[in-house]
Amino acid sequence: MTKLNTGDESTAITTVHPTDPEARIYKLLNIGENEEIEFKHAKGGFPKELWPTYSAFANTHGGMIVLGVKEDTDGRLSLSRLSREEVEKLKMTFWSLVQSRETISHCLQTNDDVQIVDVQGSFVLTIHVPQALREQRPVYYKRVADEGTYRRNDSGDFLCTAAEVRRMMADADLSRPADGRILKGFTWEDIDLPSFEQYRRLFATVRPDHPWITEDNEGLMRKLGAYRKDRETGEEGFTLAGLLMFGTSIAIKDCAPHFFPDYKEYEPNADRWSNRICPDGTWEANLFQFYRRVLPRLQEALPTPFHLEDGQRQDHTLAHVALREAFANLCVHADYSEEASLKIDKYPNRIVFSNPGVLLITRDQFFRGGESVCRNTSLQQMFMMMGAVEKAGSGVDKILRGWQALHWKTPYPEERFRPNKVELVMPLELLFDPQVLKELKRGLGDTFDSMDENDRILLITAFTEGVVNHQVLSKKLPLHRTDITDKLQKLCQAGVLIAEGHGRGCVYRLKALRLQANGAKVASSEEERL
Repeated sequence: MTKLNTGDESTAITTVHPTDPEARIYKLLNIGENEEIEFKHAKGGFPKELWPTYSAFANTHGGMIVLGVKEDTDGRLSLSRLSREEVEKLKMTFWSLVQSRETISHCLQTNDDVQIVDVQGSFVLTIHVPQALREQRPVYYKRVADEGTYRRNDSGDFLCTAAEVRRMMADADLSRPADGRILKGFTWEDIDLPSFEQYRRLFATVRPDHPWITEDNEGLMRKLGAYRKDRETGEEGFTLAGLLMFGTSIAIKDCAPHFFPDYKEYEPNADRWSNRICPDGTWEANLFQFYRRVLPRLQEALPTPFHLEDGQRQDHTLAHVALREAFANLCVHADYSEEASLKIDKYPNRIVFSNPGVLLITRDQFFRGGESVCRNTSLQQMFMMMGAVEKAGSGVDKILRGWQALHWKTPYPEERFRPNKVELVMPLELLFDPQVLKELKRGLGDTFDSMDENDRILLITAFTEGVVNHQVLSKKLPLHRTDITDKLQKLCQAGVLIAEGHGRGCVYRLKALRLQANGAKVASSEEERL
């Protein structure tokens, strides 16, 4: 049962039993416009302002554009009452324009991505815009990348700067990894030899039978990708990867001016950090030394039960492996040309890894794991050889599996813009807190026991945070927004949740439970008490 403002005052609120295509439109209307959904009125013909949104969706996380929906003066969405003939014309115009390089640089659609839907006699056109592949970006219109490349955030579409466009183009060139750039004028004097020797010893310990162990310093540097020769130009020298991993602090600042690896620890209820590791002149601030100094501090947050392996005590767990993978990912996926640098914040309830750049895979690919798209392949190899990572594509799997082994909340990525940053949030909290589970089981009984894990996470989040919305849940659940909508609607229909507000402002709370600031549970009324 769905309520919909159709735009006709005589039937402004109609209760229907929708078919599947109609149900999809209702879901989108219920969610409202956000970073993955855009509505266009289109009553006067094909909207030219569609193309910035097309570019923005393609260059961010993909999305759905719906033609035939308008926003009323009260902020509610309603159908534009387009006829089938009008929508058929919109569809023909779209296909004509999207396949022209005069309009957009890439056509990303198949036939199934563009559909006409009849909603109670009012027709709409849905256009699914997939996220462009790394090698397809930037997707732009006007035939000029610097003037027609957009990205998407919660506030809408924003025009990318020329520098942001260049970084997309650099990411798209799979044959030229960013860290393989040969640096002119750098010599062995710019390499911190103690760091390199420490790395060599660690490499020999982790891989004692590896043939590279016998190489001299220059030979090992070449094998690792820290020093190379360009076969086309004959130019040779240390690479960006070599300086970032083994360079002196002064040399690194000369080739990567924004490089400033920063680690901070925070005590409970403290606004200021209690411990910090950053370039302060007391150590050579390269990636290898940053890794050596910070990783033990991070691992202090982990429980360290031991187990026996081949009769030997092993103190490192899957969670230790997960932290190593997360740290290595921070370094190998960073865009060192961005006006930001590596940052790790360790709070009492979470660890946040922040690296400059944009996410090169989709959120779905992140949670599925097994995807290997690396911005800095030489740095990746260096971390692999010292045992920080095992193989390409396995990192996210190990991160998720390590946290699952501790029954902690699932790590998740967030993207921030200007400067572009990717944050990996690794909660240090139980996925199912025993006290919260007890309260929810007491209130919901067998209903709670029969729910799947994502339903439980949703309700636990609602319990602990007071209210939830799509934006919050899309970070915590490995689900598409429409799937989240399904769950929210079913829980509302079951009398477990209450929806308040509409569109972007809609939030959901537990029907019978209210939270105080200290996290204690109180009932809203005797009638609502579960």
